[in-house]
Amino acid sequence: MEEKTKLSDFDFVLPDELIAQYPSETRGKERLLRVSLAGLEHYQFEDIFKLIGEDDLIVLNNTKVLKARLRGLKDSGGSCEIMVERILGDFEQSREAHCQIRASKPIKTGRSILINGYKVHCIGREKEFYLLEFPLNVGEFLESFGEIPIPPYLGRDQSSIDHSLYQTVYGKYLGAVAAPTAGLHITEELLEKIKGKGVKVAELTLHIGAGTFQPIRTENIKEHQMHREWYEIPKETADQIHSTKARGGRVVAVGTTVVRALESAAVDGVLDQQKLNGDTSLFITPGFEFQIVDCMVTNFHLPRSSLLLMVAAFAGQKRVLHAYEEAVKEGYRFFSYGDASWLEKNSCSN
Repeated sequence: MEEKTKLSDFDFVLPDELIAQYPSETRGKERLLRVSLAGLEHYQFEDIFKLIGEDDLIVLNNTKVLKARLRGLKDSGGSCEIMVERILGDFEQSREAHCQIRASKPIKTGRSILINGYKVHCIGREKEFYLLEFPLNVGEFLESFGEIPIPPYLGRDQSSIDHSLYQTVYGKYLGAVAAPTAGLHITEELLEKIKGKGVKVAELTLHIGAGTFQPIRTENIKEHQMHREWYEIPKETADQIHSTKARGGRVVAVGTTVVRALESAAVDGVLDQQKLNGDTSLFITPGFEFQIVDCMVTNFHLPRSSLLLMVAAFAGQKRVLHAYEEAVKEGYRFFSYGDASWLEKNSCSN
C-alpha cells in the first residue's frame, strides 16, 4: 500500500470556536470518541472503563509540568521570554538548562538576563537552544519565579485554574514543559474504578519538550526533523507489558507520549532492556509498524501536525480523518484542554 508522505494529506477544517481555551469545570466529564474497525461510538470520558478488559494494561506517563516560562530583561535593554526545555544533569542540583528565548534580537554568549533581581547568564548555544546558567538550582528558580507554560496556541497568559488542571492527578516527576494531555481527563476515582475491575495500571516517564508544539514546515513529511525527549520505562512496567501480551491482553497507552516511549524501546515485539531509558527522536508516520501498543487514548490534534500523523499511522488515515470530521460536526473540543478519543490499532495503513 502506498505510503502517504505529503503533509497536505493530513489536513482538515477546524473552526476556531472548537479550540478549547480552558479546561472543563469538572475533570473527567469530557467527551470520548471511540474509533475502531467497527466505526465510531460516542461516550463520556468517565465511561472509559467500559472499553477496558480485565486482561488489559493501562500505561500512564507520570511526568509533571515545570513552571518553565520565565520573563526577564536583557542586560542590553528590552524584554525577553525564556522557555526552559531541559534541565541538564542532576535535577535537584543542576544550575544549567537548555532554553528557548524569545527576544527582539538573539542573546549573545556572555550576556545576561535579569529576572526578579537575579542574573541568568548565557554561556553557550547548541543548535536552536541557548545554554543558560542560573544563580540557583534551576528547579528551585522555576518554582519561585516561573509560570506554567500553557500551549502557545491558546493565545493567553496562565490563570489560576492552569496550576491544578494542567497537571495529571498521578504526576510524580517534574521535567515536562507541556502536559501529557490525555491524562488530564483521569480522576483518582476513575483510576480506582479501573483497578477495581481487575485492570492493572503501569507507569513510565517521558518529559515532554516544547518541540511538541513545533509545526511541520515541509510538504514532504520525511524531511521533518523530530525533536528529542528523554524517557524512562521501569523494569516493572516492561515486565507487566510482557505479561499482558503473554495472556492475550491489550496494552492501552494513555497519550501519544506513552506510545512514543514504548515504541522507541521496542525490538522484535518486546521491550529491549538496553533501551528502557534515554533520548528518543522517533517520528511516527503512516507505514510505521507498532509493536507494543494496542489501544491509544489521546486528545484531538492540530491539522498537519506530527501528533496527527502518529494517530493516522496507528488507526488509519482515512478512519482518523473521518473521525475528526465527525468530531467537528458534533462539536467536540480540540487540543490540550479538549475532549478525547479512544483509538484501536489498525491492521493496515489506509
